[in-house]
Amino acid sequence: MTNKLTFAAIGLDHRHIYTQAQNMMDVGGVFKGWWTEGEPQPLAGFKKRFPDVPRFEDRRALLEDPEIDLIIIAGIPNERAAFAIEAMKHGKDVMTDKPGCTTLEQLAEIKKTVNKTNRIWSINFSERFEVPSVTKVTELLAEGAIGQVVQTIGMGPHRLNKATRPDWFFEHEKYGGIICDIASHQIDQFLAFTGSDNATINFARVGNFTNPETPELEDFGEVSLSSELASGYARVDWYTPDGLPTWGDGRIFILGTEGTIEMRKYCDVGRNAQLDNIILTNGSRCEYIDGRDAGLPYFKNFADDILNRTETAMRQSHAFKVTELTLMAQKIANRGKVD
Repeated sequence: MTNKLTFAAIGLDHRHIYTQAQNMMDVGGVFKGWWTEGEPQPLAGFKKRFPDVPRFEDRRALLEDPEIDLIIIAGIPNERAAFAIEAMKHGKDVMTDKPGCTTLEQLAEIKKTVNKTNRIWSINFSERFEVPSVTKVTELLAEGAIGQVVQTIGMGPHRLNKATRPDWFFEHEKYGGIICDIASHQIDQFLAFTGSDNATINFARVGNFTNPETPELEDFGEVSLSSELASGYARVDWYTPDGLPTWGDGRIFILGTEGTIEMRKYCDVGRNAQLDNIILTNGSRCEYIDGRDAGLPYFKNFADDILNRTETAMRQSHAFKVTELTLMAQKIANRGKVD
């Protein structure tokens, strides 16, 4: 390894690969090549964005290349664990799209591989790491702007775009369920914003209320969780109406002992389509904050972690715990009860 990070992509089945790759290039990473199975729907957009990056017909050529430090992954969700394990066994660190895996058994194998290889397995939680307003809010919380955080409420509505979705999107075994897929974002943010290392799933529920023709699709999900420090609630769905100018009105409400923070991440309904809106209230302030210029430190920190073998972007234990809680919540929701 040199002081210049080199990476490759394996699995291009989700459009999140666009920002995974671009953000790593933006912090100085060299994108050496990519491999994917067949011709997945995001491939045309990928080629347009990265026309000079070569496709490899055999992913082993990337895995066995000693110059490549990092493999980024956005394959079909239930295939991501196998790709990550394979990459780590070849001495590569991994950044995977969420969900990092779809079963607790896969997570157990990932943990074993991390422990054996001393490689990094990181999940790009895009609703935190690709949102500048989250960077600003994290700073406000660290400053004590609203005192001790006692509750988070996260809402993650998404637009279904049903006609353009691939077949795997509607197969529960492949996408893992709506909590596994989307609510990992809200669980990640609950732990991060409350400073919690662990949590208990109080209840979880899923449903398919509007798509009977695709019975394995869950179009609604909710989770309640709590830690020794705080409580949290997450609601996710595929109900974004066509009138909204973006894919989803994602919001986070944070309640503290001395104030509140609301993030309107992707638009400000009724006002404008501006990103990264923050509303802060406390004992001396009641104001709107534009969070667009706060930066995205995860990617630079992650590149440094790979080169320096540190944990500044995200603790490995955090990636494991978010995934574990998410999969437990999905399992509870599937059964309709807490074991």
